[in-house]
Amino acid sequence: MTDIIVLGGGMVGVCVALHLQRRGHAVLLVDRREPGHETSFGNAGIIQSEAVRPRAFPRDFATLRRIAAGRGLDTRYELAALPGYASPLAQYWWHSEPTRYRKIVAEYAPLIAHSVSEHAELIAAAGAEQLVRRDGWMLLFHTEKRRDLTFADAERDAREYGVGIAKLDAAALAQAEPSLRVPLAGALHWTDPWTVRDPGALVAAYAALFTRLGGTIAIGDAGTLRAAGTGWSVGTSAGPESAAGAVLALGPWASGVTRRLGYRLPLFIKRGYHREYRPPPGVTLNHPMLDVETGYLLAPMQRGIRLTTGAEFARHDAPPNEAQLEGAEAVARQMVRLGDRLDPAPWLGARPCTPDMKPVIGPAPHHPNLWFTFGHAHHGLTLGAVTGRLIAELIAGETPFLDVAPFSARRFLRH
Repeated sequence: MTDIIVLGGGMVGVCVALHLQRRGHAVLLVDRREPGHETSFGNAGIIQSEAVRPRAFPRDFATLRRIAAGRGLDTRYELAALPGYASPLAQYWWHSEPTRYRKIVAEYAPLIAHSVSEHAELIAAAGAEQLVRRDGWMLLFHTEKRRDLTFADAERDAREYGVGIAKLDAAALAQAEPSLRVPLAGALHWTDPWTVRDPGALVAAYAALFTRLGGTIAIGDAGTLRAAGTGWSVGTSAGPESAAGAVLALGPWASGVTRRLGYRLPLFIKRGYHREYRPPPGVTLNHPMLDVETGYLLAPMQRGIRLTTGAEFARHDAPPNEAQLEGAEAVARQMVRLGDRLDPAPWLGARPCTPDMKPVIGPAPHHPNLWFTFGHAHHGLTLGAVTGRLIAELIAGETPFLDVAPFSARRFLRH
């Protein structure tokens, strides 16, 4: 007999299901596809223990002017979609003011601090060690000015948060990554993060562990979620399923379901693309690497080299626009020899964001036995295991191992 339904089969939802199961709950995990095939499938595969500072909205005029003019590859927008973004982006800008942002960092950093350790335990239990490397990732710099500014910021994070760093000059970078084809000013090596050579496969490994331990996975539609007495019901391919409680771990689809329940949370999405390439003979990337001044990332994956783009602001259901990806590929091919494309079309997904850069984790304010966990932005893979444990502890009546008050949905409600 199911007592909790978890809606959403991405990294966050699967981790929630696993941690609830460990506390004796009979859990049904529901998604419209098999676990790991939506947002969690398409990312750079980094468990970012260094990312103590969430991505703030730019506040300098030069950057805003460059974005508005459509220059650069890191950010792209569809003009027709901007009215729908106006309110959340204005709030995002407001929360990024330095004093407010420092408070957000103080609340956010403890989540990140436990990202690797919480995943490590699940990786071992799932037998997924072959998917993981433990040697960090890099930021690449074309100019000494940008390199040195970033080095200074990283040194501050190392002092304040114990983040591991290594500063590479041009010669050290060339030795660490001999397949790079252009001279660079150097790199910052974040040494502590773990990287995943197939993020979708890691989610699938966690889901397989969940089923081995007695959990149930069903194909279903979160949009059918309805109150059923004191509990909840959802439609699945096998018919309606009911339980005493439900958890919404719906990533970029959370907005639609929460709105139907009467919530007006200021959620928004950033879309992103990736494409994979067959590496030519002799070409090897030893670490994922972000070309900071251009705005794309290359990551070694099981199938080949994955190229991921920056942010695209467009409607969730808008047709793909490959302009950003095509531009990034042209620059990336100058950086590293890339072989044939491995897929006929690029992957397109959406990152679920909040204006204050913090996820929503905790009980639904106006509905008993309903729990929210979404809004992880670019860090769903990173924070999935931490979030899973926190939600399970809350539902079980345990004292959470971290303070979850800063992540309550109530912070966005006016009443």
